[in-house]
Amino acid sequence: MEPILLYDTTLRDGTQGENVSFTADEKLDIAKRLDDIGIHYIEGGWPGSNPRDKQFFDLAKRTKFKNSRLSAFGATRRSGISPDDDPSIKALIESDTPVITVFGKSWELHIVQIMKNTLEENLEMIKDTIEYLKHNNREAIYDAEHFFDGYKDNSEYALKTLVTAAKSGADIIVLCDTNGGSLPFEIETITKDAQRVLEKYYGEKEAVRIGIHAHNDCGLAVANSITAVKAGAIMIQGTVNGYGERCGNTDMTSVIPILCHKMNRQCFPYENLSKLTKLSRFVCETANMIPLKSRPFVGKSAFAHKGGVHVSAIMKEPRAYEHMNPELVGNTRRVLISDLSGKSNVEYKAKELDIELGNKGFDSRKIVSEIKRLEQEGYQFDTADGSFRILIEKYTDQFKPLFDLESFRVTVEKDKDRPCTAHATIKISVNDKTEITAAEGHGPVSALDNALRKALAKFYPDLDSMRLVDFKVRVMDGRDGTAAKVRVLIESRDKDDIWSTIGVSEDIIEASWHALADSFQYKLTKLV
Repeated sequence: MEPILLYDTTLRDGTQGENVSFTADEKLDIAKRLDDIGIHYIEGGWPGSNPRDKQFFDLAKRTKFKNSRLSAFGATRRSGISPDDDPSIKALIESDTPVITVFGKSWELHIVQIMKNTLEENLEMIKDTIEYLKHNNREAIYDAEHFFDGYKDNSEYALKTLVTAAKSGADIIVLCDTNGGSLPFEIETITKDAQRVLEKYYGEKEAVRIGIHAHNDCGLAVANSITAVKAGAIMIQGTVNGYGERCGNTDMTSVIPILCHKMNRQCFPYENLSKLTKLSRFVCETANMIPLKSRPFVGKSAFAHKGGVHVSAIMKEPRAYEHMNPELVGNTRRVLISDLSGKSNVEYKAKELDIELGNKGFDSRKIVSEIKRLEQEGYQFDTADGSFRILIEKYTDQFKPLFDLESFRVTVEKDKDRPCTAHATIKISVNDKTEITAAEGHGPVSALDNALRKALAKFYPDLDSMRLVDFKVRVMDGRDGTAAKVRVLIESRDKDDIWSTIGVSEDIIEASWHALADSFQYKLTKLV
């Protein structure tokens, strides 16, 4: 079977997603990662549409790609002018990429009602543009925009646009489900029909080269892409993490392991699968987007186990509740602790954290009972590994606090025309020495964090590497009004690690303190 070509459009279509934006330098960093993992084509952007994409292509000219071919993206020529006179086409040529991808219209609705054009002129625009790209010695990829919707309305004309692109010399013709509304059985039928029609124009010895570009508006982008491959497509266009307009595009971090591991289709070096999770998180970080825990294959929860029966089974045989080895995609197995846990969860988690549970006669069910009691009160240890570690160490007499709270006081001041300011005074003891410190902050928790950090710095100067990266507050039961319990989750990190801690109380400041104190205790155990 012919290898499947991977065409990544994170740097162009991905940036059309809400809240996703990259600088030219960031786009180049992502392109280097895509090249390293072995993506065949990287679509860098639309140089005729904005200065940032033009800057990216200028930077890319000085970059050597080992595995990938860089593509510039644009539209067919405008109506009524030649490609030579079209500034957008000129920008594509000046981008100096070996590949140029252009999209054209396949749907009569767009041509007549949106563009106010004629069906005949639309075909000429496709023909002239593809021929011009081939005349300039570029690999030409033609994206048939809205092809599936166009086919459903007027199949004869939609197919005629493909034939025009084929006759004009397009190297690959990509069928686009631009609105993301098609279903897998429709994708299969229409793709096969397109392939049948195109076979007449590619010659007997040359294979029909069709691609798929699917959007996720029905949650079916990956399924539709895989279906198109089964129907004969040899290229999949998609984005890392599925970023893209509206509901996004085909997620490359899902479709790649499905192709390589599930379907045994050659698409890139199999050993590079282990780089997928890092790639996903790198793009998340660069886009300043929170990673989706439930993302298949690369998400933090993709191989997470919570139920006691499940954990007991995977300790004997991981295949019992895992469809593949998480290490193949660079991910890790996680066991979660909650009120659904059994002794297997605790024993597995303790081993993972390198904590001795005690002698052979120690009964881990006692810890399970304590966890279930605390979760009934509002704790949630599956999202707070740091607090869970401290809990086990306390329960097995292994916890040695590196500071103790004597007292704290927090005040909030509000002037008429100024925002609130918070002040915290804290008294702690370390090795029988007492320290009293005060600090300000943007809010009460910020002030408390600053005061604790300031006090501890006199005993532990290496705390500078630790910072809080996330703070969440959850009301447990709103029916109790302002007396309701709250759960506070704090996520902290240093240069080597990331950990989460939790606190629960009727008072939001006290709950925050418990989570904050656990976070600092966790960090300090790494320093001493």
